Amino acid sequence: MANTRYPFTSSPKGWYMVAFSDELQPGDLKPVTYFEQDLVLYRDHDGEVHLLHAYCPHMGAHLASGEVHGGVRIKDGNIVCPFHQWEFNGKGECVSIPYAEKIPPKAKIPCWHVVEKNKMIMAWHNIEGGEPEWELPDIPEVFSDEWTDYEVREWIIRTHNLDMAENQVDVAHFQYLHGTQDYPRSEAEVDGHIMRVVSKAGMGTPRGQVQGGIESTSYGFGFSTIRFTGIVDTMLVTSTTPIDGEYVHTRFCFMVKKTGGADVTKGVGKAFIREVSRQLEEDIPVWENKVFVHPPVLCEGDGPVGLFRKWIKQFFPAGTFDKLNVQAASYGHQEPAGPRPGEPKDVAPQQQASAG
Repeated sequence: MANTRYPFTSSPKGWYMVAFSDELQPGDLKPVTYFEQDLVLYRDHDGEVHLLHAYCPHMGAHLASGEVHGGVRIKDGNIVCPFHQWEFNGKGECVSIPYAEKIPPKAKIPCWHVVEKNKMIMAWHNIEGGEPEWELPDIPEVFSDEWTDYEVREWIIRTHNLDMAENQVDVAHFQYLHGTQDYPRSEAEVDGHIMRVVSKAGMGTPRGQVQGGIESTSYGFGFSTIRFTGIVDTMLVTSTTPIDGEYVHTRFCFMVKKTGGADVTKGVGKAFIREVSRQLEEDIPVWENKVFVHPPVLCEGDGPVGLFRKWIKQFFPAGTFDKLNVQAASYGHQEPAGPRPGEPKDVAPQQQASAG
């Protein structure tokens, strides 16, 4: 068998975060690499955000590199190629060539459907093409005065977002990898592209164990929310975006409900955020060195993994998992994970953004 750890696309169908809203001001452009492609993200002067393939179809120049003679990179809502100043609109259509009257029919660039939600810039990706098949929800806590602003943690991880998403239903690992005080009790349900998992688990505090709850809601692979109750009400908004065939970009955006004064909220919230981040960092060595097994060899107590595996099929091209049988012993030698191209970063809390 080939050495690839995942015998399917790295980019399942769904909505994925490509930037925070406040990272892109009017007139800004930003090179990014996601979905195994070099892309350019820009905001026009009317505030609209666009995502295009990075390379000009004329002679291959990168649209976000170099300087444009005259200094105008975004003109009348269009991005200007630095090489010959061809202009492309947000749909990837060439609308102007300064030295030609006729525009070649093939002068087009692939583009992605983009929306701004919850202070995030989200792109719809489907390797088979087509319009978005569902909308993302507005998260009321994001703009509520009763909750803190985002406190962000980011990681670049050598894994597939399928493995990360499966964590929510793998209840056994919470006790045996992360050392939680008891075995979580979880119930899962699916509704089209949405999966909800509700868990009850004991949470350790200096005053003893507190019964807590975790409600995870996934809207496809690229966007999810996790609500924690028990010690302090905490909201985690997450997005894991494929970079290439090996790596993903994971963003954790924490919010804490304001209670007991600013110092109490900050102290308890910080401790909880550290604990959740600690658990993710314990997962990383496993994710970065494991292989994908399907169907998995399950036992009583493993949690609703089977339901999860059925749910994910809708996000991959039809037939991806039909008759797929890859067992752990099928894999040959796998190169161990080396230094990651990015390390965990503490990011300053996000400021309130005007985009909703």
